[in-house]
Amino acid sequence: RLSCIRNNIWLACCGVVSAGLAVLSSFGLMLFCGVPFVVTVANAPFLILGVGVDDMFIMIASWEQSSRKKGQSDVKYLLAETYREAALSVTITTLTDVLAFFIGTWTAFPSVRSFCLYTGTAFVFCYIYTMTFFGAIIVLNHKREQGNRHWLTCMPVEVGAGQAERSCLYNVCCVGHCFRQSSQPESEHPMSVFFKKYYGPFFTNKWTKLLVVVLYAAYLGGSVYGCTQIREGIDLRNLASDDSYVIPYYDDNDKYFSEYGPRVMVVVTESVDYWNETVRLGIENCTQSLE
Repeated sequence: RLSCIRNNIWLACCGVVSAGLAVLSSFGLMLFCGVPFVVTVANAPFLILGVGVDDMFIMIASWEQSSRKKGQSDVKYLLAETYREAALSVTITTLTDVLAFFIGTWTAFPSVRSFCLYTGTAFVFCYIYTMTFFGAIIVLNHKREQGNRHWLTCMPVEVGAGQAERSCLYNVCCVGHCFRQSSQPESEHPMSVFFKKYYGPFFTNKWTKLLVVVLYAAYLGGSVYGCTQIREGIDLRNLASDDSYVIPYYDDNDKYFSEYGPRVMVVVTESVDYWNETVRLGIENCTQSLE
């Protein structure tokens, strides 16, 4: 928003901090419990950040909808309405993610098991911080707006009639209120107006719905074709623990034997009298012939 009172930059930053706290808490707990940290776990923060920011947007949107209700300004009521609208969505999202990653702990690969433990625990902490820490931040931000305080310095901003003579940019940067835009919390966000008045009616048009069905059918056909063309491949080194004995094995194998291609093995399927000198010579001759 072009208002230094209703600007929510710090609120968004605290949403990211909430996800970061979840990562730190999860990693700290797992390391304290002795769960090994492998290189694949380094990807977990990006997953937590995505889910945490998504939960943040849901919470803020629910708060905005609650604050636009006329005659309701009590903070307890607004926060209760926010949790009533947002908590169900956030809870279901978290439960499905946690269940998916904890099921992954049943795998036989230690590195995958560690990754699922770290990430699943981080989702739990992300939910806790969203429901507690970020909810409190929303209330503090609301009190700052009610006190007509600047978003950056939190200093009180006095809005006078003489501001109308100055430019909107000056009022935004130096005073904290753009006179061309209402700073009342009941004002609807432009993004909500766009989806309600333009995006929704556009997609409810019958020709648009027909186009969407055709595009989805093309997308589905391309996806099925892509699944038939995909080739399985993975670096087995990444599935082992950092201190595993197979890591040097794969390193030496790539260093000394990768240029020779796949190995060729000969298996003797019958019982052989290895103590018989004639049999041993026959095996040696067979080996030399194969070479």
